[in-house]
Amino acid sequence: MKLKHLILLGFLLSNFTSFAGSPRIVNIVNFIRQVEPRDAAITEDVLYETVHQQIVQLNKYNLPGTFLLQYDALINPRYQKLLKNDLNSDSEIGGWWQITQPHVEAAGLKWRGIYPWDWHANVGFSTGYSPEEREKLVDVYMEKFKSIFGKYPASVGSWFIDSHTLGYMYDKYGIVASCNCKDQYGTDGYTMWGGYWNQAYYPSRKNAYMPAQTKEEQIPVPIFRMLGSDPIYQYDTGLGSDRQGVLTLEPVYPDAGGSRKWIEWFFKSMFEEPCLAFNYVQAGQENSFTWQSMKTGLEIQIPLLDSLRKNNKIRVETLGKSGAWFKKNFALTPPTAVTALTDVRNEGRKTVWFNSRYYRANLLWKGESFRFRDIHLFNENYKSDYLTKAGTSTQCVYMTLPFVDGFLWSTKDHLAGLKVMKIDAQGKAREMPMGNPVVKELSNAVLQVKCTSEPGKIFTILFYEDRFEMTCETKDSNFSWELALETAPDAKLPFKTISSQTILASQNNFDYEIKCNQGSFKGSEASGKYPIQIMPSNNKLVLKFKNTDL
Repeated sequence: MKLKHLILLGFLLSNFTSFAGSPRIVNIVNFIRQVEPRDAAITEDVLYETVHQQIVQLNKYNLPGTFLLQYDALINPRYQKLLKNDLNSDSEIGGWWQITQPHVEAAGLKWRGIYPWDWHANVGFSTGYSPEEREKLVDVYMEKFKSIFGKYPASVGSWFIDSHTLGYMYDKYGIVASCNCKDQYGTDGYTMWGGYWNQAYYPSRKNAYMPAQTKEEQIPVPIFRMLGSDPIYQYDTGLGSDRQGVLTLEPVYPDAGGSRKWIEWFFKSMFEEPCLAFNYVQAGQENSFTWQSMKTGLEIQIPLLDSLRKNNKIRVETLGKSGAWFKKNFALTPPTAVTALTDVRNEGRKTVWFNSRYYRANLLWKGESFRFRDIHLFNENYKSDYLTKAGTSTQCVYMTLPFVDGFLWSTKDHLAGLKVMKIDAQGKAREMPMGNPVVKELSNAVLQVKCTSEPGKIFTILFYEDRFEMTCETKDSNFSWELALETAPDAKLPFKTISSQTILASQNNFDYEIKCNQGSFKGSEASGKYPIQIMPSNNKLVLKFKNTDL
């Protein structure tokens, strides 16, 4: 018996060590609207019953949830009573920052929407209001919330919140966590493209979508990315069109968050594969989708999360608790990764996402075909269009600084990306196979990816906070290779000048640089079909993404 106990103790301790080193964190976030004007069948009773059933389900498994109230729901005594009386003690009540008619009028402002809740960006989000109006909206919400629940909310989320509002919420009311929409292009009128992929980051004071690089310029409130995107397939959904579809953990989507096969694959990727500092998943759904639409997916997801929690594979906690943990552990935005080395569709695809406060990068395989699908740079000095003025468009756009964009620079027939090319004796280039990727966490901030190519040639990519390094191990002294950027012929590229060590690019009149610290760049005039070629030195490339002004 003693030996069995020792074996069991050793097993538990080994699991705990791994779990404590890079926790897998789950927030179950449900947000609440009072009305749904887009569908007459979704009545106030249907919306209320959805929240009631979500609470019943969480209580059944004794799981904590985060319920975020839009102002119109906040002032409804029915929701106040439900959350006060029925929500378990480990759960959290916070704010959902879509703007409604009663909210605007309580702040002494004029409502410009068509309905009491109008989802368009110029009236339904904080970006549609002046900085002074945003502060009034915050003040009236916070005081109303405190009068009902006895304290200010620790968590406030939305599909997007501007930096002025978010900074004001922190500076005056001390919020500890926020959340925003996943990366998406054109979906629902929101474009949030090129950001810190999944996970969480500290935003810039000038741009809430842009990770900050310094303590001085960051809002010390982590923003967690919502919805749980498919790490392989979400990115290319809608390729060649002006908007993307949705492949996420949201339980209303039958091919993703409503599919047991997809859910189990997604959880395995997020909870078992390499991730560096931590990995994050947001479950849950807004009440607008109704209980009947989300019930099937949640009845798959919630028991699985409960089982994983009981087996110490994940932490299920409130958004506020995750925000406090993040701030305790990270003074600046940490490097993280998302890895998916199996393919739910069995099409041979694999992917690795790397994030840091300086850049993000994505690797994609289809069989042995490989490319850097995405590289975007981050700069805290890149101002949002909404920093000092209200947005007037019904659309909203937040973007970062592209170096490789496999979505916007592609068509259905011509996929953009940075590819590994072999140069033959005549100087002709052909794409090299890159198979069997092995991903390893070398530390809590360095990710290693190794691939076999031709016999006797092994490529290693090391992702560091401010750069990545790529090397080829080979005994073939005649072997020559390069990285080549391939894009669709009519792609709108940001590059202004290309010299041997520096690429100068510009977006919205904001200049940024990509440096080659080892190896060299070659521009389009010398490279034919490829806008950029990157040649190694001594079989090694070092690309640096920390701009000189940071």
